[in-house]
Amino acid sequence: MPAVPHVSGHLLRLAGLAMAAGCLLAGCATGPGTGAGRKYIFYPPPPAAPRVQHLASFGGGRNPNSVTGKFAEFVTGETAVTDPILKPYGLAMSGSQLYICDTTARAVDMLDLEQLTMRKFAPAGNARLGMPISIAVEADGSRYVSDTARNQILHFGPDDQYLGALDGNTSGTNAARFTGLALADGKLYATDINGHCVHVFDKASSRLLFTIPRNPLADESVEPGRLFIPVNVAVDSQGRIYVSDMAACRVKIFAADGTYLRSIGSQGDLPGQFARPKGLAVDRAGRVLVVDAASQTCQIFDAEGKSLLAFGEPEGAATEVAALNLPAAVCVDYDHLSLFQKDVAPGFVLEELIIISNQLGDNKISVFGLGHKD
Repeated sequence: MPAVPHVSGHLLRLAGLAMAAGCLLAGCATGPGTGAGRKYIFYPPPPAAPRVQHLASFGGGRNPNSVTGKFAEFVTGETAVTDPILKPYGLAMSGSQLYICDTTARAVDMLDLEQLTMRKFAPAGNARLGMPISIAVEADGSRYVSDTARNQILHFGPDDQYLGALDGNTSGTNAARFTGLALADGKLYATDINGHCVHVFDKASSRLLFTIPRNPLADESVEPGRLFIPVNVAVDSQGRIYVSDMAACRVKIFAADGTYLRSIGSQGDLPGQFARPKGLAVDRAGRVLVVDAASQTCQIFDAEGKSLLAFGEPEGAATEVAALNLPAAVCVDYDHLSLFQKDVAPGFVLEELIIISNQLGDNKISVFGLGHKD
């Protein structure tokens, strides 16, 4: 099994090769905030055209009917944190809700970006969460949560009712350990780091349809696309399945039927390479976004796997507000651009939001905007 490489100083500078100055579009400023005092942070640095802007970071709210803390700081200017996000991992967007798996709180934090409310979903009894790692959400709000302490995938309805669980010990393998989740075309996809595969379930019946690869322990010469530590999964609009393999330092791509197609990235410390790839997402343009917990960056690849850009700064960087600190997950949102428009630099056109969870530090959720200069 490939080893995770040592993190070099060069790897920690993947995110833009150098920090983009705050005067790129809006004039030099003295620090973060809004208005004349706002420092805008862009990637890549000049003279390249800006493509990603850091918009906001936050770490909590107040339960139940108003949001404060870092989340509200960019919305209302309030600063007190009375209900912090402790250690976020998996993310999902559905409707106006941002769902955050909080492994320390043993809960799912649910932030409504339109109503500006936050609540912690922490069911009791048989539905109690132990260590929620990943979440996949239907349009109606029903959700699946992978829990590595319970070794199960828990299913909840749109009204929070507990509907049952898929057990890692009876899913077709011996003691499967589910981590990443995705929903698409009536199927539930779940990565299994013990079984070295992705389980594909029929969502309606919970029946296991097949695994990816079909024979997880076969040599790659027999079963191309072998997985070693598959930690996350995403499905694009064409039904292709993307799996971040942390041990192989690659993202592996499969057809809808599980046939291996190709890989993105390799082990190393250069742009387009990975040390510890974790969360991933595929946007509407087919771009693949991958967070790396070792380099503490997010990398963007085009639909063909070409490296386009790395952004984010490691904790302790000069631009602390944009720092990523042990990032775990990433998701993309198109429906709430207006909420962050006041944070967008003059002359920059926002196309999509990129939301990243950080397991450490004060800024547990970082929001970036992908766009272009007008």
